[in-house]
Amino acid sequence: MTTDERIEQAELLYERAVFGGDAGALATADLLLDAAEADLALARGRVIHARFLEERVEDAAELELFERAAKLYGRLGDVRGEGEALFWVAAFHQVVRDDTPTALPAFERARDLATEAGDRLTLSYALRHLGIAAHTAGRLDEAREHLEESTRLRRELGFLPGVAANLIGLAYLAAQQERRDDAMTHLGEATELAEATAAHGALRWVTEARKDLDMP
Repeated sequence: MTTDERIEQAELLYERAVFGGDAGALATADLLLDAAEADLALARGRVIHARFLEERVEDAAELELFERAAKLYGRLGDVRGEGEALFWVAAFHQVVRDDTPTALPAFERARDLATEAGDRLTLSYALRHLGIAAHTAGRLDEAREHLEESTRLRRELGFLPGVAANLIGLAYLAAQQERRDDAMTHLGEATELAEATAAHGALRWVTEARKDLDMP
């Protein structure tokens, strides 16, 4: 059920309660509106996160929105939604506040919930950011394992800009592990995928990576 459908159904339940005398309909209406609120909080939080990536200015409302969404989804028993919201809670701590220790438990919980729900997209995001955390900590083999699994999932889903982003991370890892040919191959494919999907942000990241790694 979409967010609009949930609101529409809640309005019908309101009418049933007021005009039909069915007070029991209100409990169902509350659940529908909680789900709609969670959807909206998650969407608004993601917009704020995208703005942070552009402007690098923290907005505390981002964390509040993601935490609210996670709480509501959890109360509703929506495993998929809770996993996605917890991923974004973790991403806020890791990306916005550069606080990976605080982010890790939420990333791990998001990974577990996404696995339970069969949500391969959120799982790919959780694995990507767990890989970033491992890379930052110097655990290169672990980082590579996470990023490769994330990339496999994204290929299955046809999420090609996400594949390109992961390949850039894998290129940095390959360079650190003295696998220069692999790094060049990863960057070459990342370029092709980014160009094919008009992922201009990913193309900028490829350019930065080539400069950082001193590769043509």
